[in-house]
Amino acid sequence: MGTIETLFTNAKLADGSLTNIGVAGGRIVSIAPAGSAVPASAVHDIAGQLLVPSFVEGHIHLDTSFYGDAWIPHKPCTDGFDVHERVAFQAENMAQAAPMDERARNQLDLCVSNGTLQMRSHVMVDGTVGLKSLEAILNVRDEYKGIIDIQLVAFPQSGILKSPGTPELLDEAIGLGADLVGGLDPASFDRDPKGHLDVVFGVAEKRGVDVDIHLHDAGTLGAFTIEEICTRTVALGMQGHVAVSHAYGLGDLAPDAQRRIAARIAKSGVSIMTNAPGNHNFPPVAILRSEGVTVFSGSDNIRDSWWPYGDGDMLRRAEIIGYRSGFYTDPELASAFDVVTASGAKALRLEGYGIAVGAKADFVTLAATHVPEAVVAVPKGRKVFKEGRLVAENGAVIR
Repeated sequence: MGTIETLFTNAKLADGSLTNIGVAGGRIVSIAPAGSAVPASAVHDIAGQLLVPSFVEGHIHLDTSFYGDAWIPHKPCTDGFDVHERVAFQAENMAQAAPMDERARNQLDLCVSNGTLQMRSHVMVDGTVGLKSLEAILNVRDEYKGIIDIQLVAFPQSGILKSPGTPELLDEAIGLGADLVGGLDPASFDRDPKGHLDVVFGVAEKRGVDVDIHLHDAGTLGAFTIEEICTRTVALGMQGHVAVSHAYGLGDLAPDAQRRIAARIAKSGVSIMTNAPGNHNFPPVAILRSEGVTVFSGSDNIRDSWWPYGDGDMLRRAEIIGYRSGFYTDPELASAFDVVTASGAKALRLEGYGIAVGAKADFVTLAATHVPEAVVAVPKGRKVFKEGRLVAENGAVIR
């Protein structure tokens, strides 16, 4: 153990123990019972509050949010929910929105202030916008280094095969600085699941990057597409490197069918992202986890063309997941918390995550007795530490 730069005293951990946590070089170097005499350059008293790992925002859209901009009333689809029509509404709204970098900063400040220090954002890359959106968000990511770690997904919002030039743009996006390659409803949007997945996994294999595919399709069509993704994942040896976001169709299946496909998903190492949206069936979190599937979460859209909701608080998201899943017991509530913390870290393949010696000193304080209470109470007044440095307090980012 090297010299302790900051000693965080009287921090309550998830197991109820009251501890002192030593930090040096941005990492946790010691965890000892409270009251232990350890010399340190600085001391920060947590005063008995719950100290938890920072939240993992596993799915968000930094380029399309209107948070902090003028209110844009939601425009319903002509007939139910239609991805094509929502994409068209988004294009109309984006044309009159504030500059993208300004809106992205607003959203990042919101997320950081709530305790998110690790994020995966999807950014539009297709024939309609080219690489402009990605270039803007890459610049913002550079500005926020040292405050939040951000993975970017090259996301073909207008499809791949239907949007001329998109396959080449996805490849270019990885070269420009995107970390993952994405996809969108291979069967219903492009109407060619093989051709669509050929491009996505082709770019991933060529560039050596991970995959995160949006999948809104319902019922058996959604299940079929997930099975195709699982098959490709195993064939390419990409277990643990592929995620399916939304996967609404899993929520439409009968419990026995859910268990069967959950076992297949777990064997393939594909992760499932859900934000438990209010107007859709969503993946059965408990069944998936019981079969060994990594389930993670994200805000998805925050006040954009898809819906007006979203507060950038992943603890609130854990509450929503627990509420919609019928989680009542302490272990169930703790599992909802795991979805927005450790499971998110696993899905994003984060290094040095958690409250442990050797981990990054990225953590949040909560005014709660324990994790289950935190999930249902969603306490505010948090302190957020990035590598041991206070970066947000009481809802405001500190620079």
